[in-house]
Amino acid sequence: MKYVLMFVETEEFAADLAAMDESERGRAYARVQQWFADHQDRITHHAHLLPSDTATTVRLDRGEPLVSDGPFVEGKEIVSGYAEIEVADLDEALRVAKSWPACPVVEIRPIAA
Repeated sequence: MKYVLMFVETEEFAADLAAMDESERGRAYARVQQWFADHQDRITHHAHLLPSDTATTVRLDRGEPLVSDGPFVEGKEIVSGYAEIEVADLDEALRVAKSWPACPVVEIRPIAA
């Protein structure tokens, strides 16, 4: 079964990361790289997304499509990246997601076959 893990940054997480000195930030990124290495047998694709100010949103629920700059959700949490994984079931996807060492929120969604 394939799932997408969406890594969600909060304002607090982004501020904490920005406040780190170079060596602390390097260690944080190394933990993320290690997580990808630890799960490379399950990850079929992954990417880091550009910042939310580069997003364009199309809202289709208001009659004529409305296109606007900015993130697709209104709020203080921003999807910053994702990984597509292939695992046996949701339980295994949860185990992988619970080991994520960075952003404080990971949303798990199955991929339609």
